[in-house]
Amino acid sequence: MLVGAVAVAGCGAESSVPILTWYINPDDGTQAKLAEICTDQSGGRYHIRTALLPRDSTSQREQLVRRLAASDSGIDLMSLDVPYLAEFANAGFVRQFGASERARLTTGMLDGPLASAVWDGKLFAVPFNTNTQLLWYRKSVAARAGLDVRPHTSLMWAQVIEAAERTGTTVQVQASRYEGYMVLINALVASAGGAILENPEAGRDVQPALASPAGEKAAGIIRTLGRSKAASADLNTSNEGTAQAGFLAKDGGFMINWPFVYTAESAALKGLAAQFGAATSDAARSKLRKAIADQEARMDDFGWTRWPSVVPGRPSAPPLGGINIAIGAFTKHPDDAVDAVRCLTSAESQKTYMLSEGLLSTIQSVYDDPDIQKAFPMADLLRQSVAEAVPRPITPYYPDITAAIQRTWHPPASVTMRTPGESAELIMAVLHDRRLL
Repeated sequence: MLVGAVAVAGCGAESSVPILTWYINPDDGTQAKLAEICTDQSGGRYHIRTALLPRDSTSQREQLVRRLAASDSGIDLMSLDVPYLAEFANAGFVRQFGASERARLTTGMLDGPLASAVWDGKLFAVPFNTNTQLLWYRKSVAARAGLDVRPHTSLMWAQVIEAAERTGTTVQVQASRYEGYMVLINALVASAGGAILENPEAGRDVQPALASPAGEKAAGIIRTLGRSKAASADLNTSNEGTAQAGFLAKDGGFMINWPFVYTAESAALKGLAAQFGAATSDAARSKLRKAIADQEARMDDFGWTRWPSVVPGRPSAPPLGGINIAIGAFTKHPDDAVDAVRCLTSAESQKTYMLSEGLLSTIQSVYDDPDIQKAFPMADLLRQSVAEAVPRPITPYYPDITAAIQRTWHPPASVTMRTPGESAELIMAVLHDRRLL
């Protein structure tokens, strides 16, 4: 049982200070740090402590659902992966923010992340961080392939795959049977002008929209890559980490992935520089000097551009990820929880999180900050991509829909022009209890 208050000494007497328990997804410690900062800034009105959720988003959802279905009042705040907002709101698991709270808490936020926190026209969470993908490429490979990668140039998927084939390199994506693959499929369909669902707000009565020209174009790209020599050997089990490793390998050429792949390289360079500064022998310093030069060369070869297009002349619809902070519907401290959300999602907090964790701010002005511009040379492109990103379907039945799509579209090489229609049929069968996943 979680304790709801803590006794603290003040002016020679004890006072009862509410404890707000914030269920967080694993990170490198920055959410816990922000909990301490916002506790201090509350002036003693409340104390925020963190409780760690499992590492993967599916298990995070399952734990929260079990507790909230039992009306657990110990969940005051939760870091909620964006696809699950509609499910939680529809089930009455999270507190709705009022109109005045919405105006106060979302001023200056980018449209893409904000849309992910809204269900049925109402705000049920406040965007805490967001994420989007870029196309990362080796400048040397792009030059050998003759690709035009000037700023604002939109590459197409077909160009990227052909360039990798010509240069004997790979196109790294996330295509294991997990949520990352759904991210890819959804972005491809949206980039072709389509959608996964026709009416996501209709609950169980949704109509899949995959059996469409947009769905077929998405299937064609996945099939082409799946059968291409540009596909990685581990394509069927690839995720964000394996894609990063494959891109950094000798035959790496292109990759779609989140910005952590760049911040990880920057952190590696800083780590080498710190080791060099602490080295005491000439041999160690000589070895580290070479390692630093190699890392600098690798980063100099690191290029980026917008997520690839599917249809000529149509801008791509980059993926949208991120975390929203919601308030548990059964909290005993709703007013304190709203104030804590205000602090945790402020521009200052989001800047801290972006610099520490590599996850992006949902507030437009943060991208203009000099520290952010220095740490993220592609900050302006990231902001544009976030603003124009398309979320995965916002529906209470999202877990069933993503599971059905992952099943029918995997492995990538097995995808055909019939796959979109087959996945639409499976979605309907599952939602109406005619099939089990």
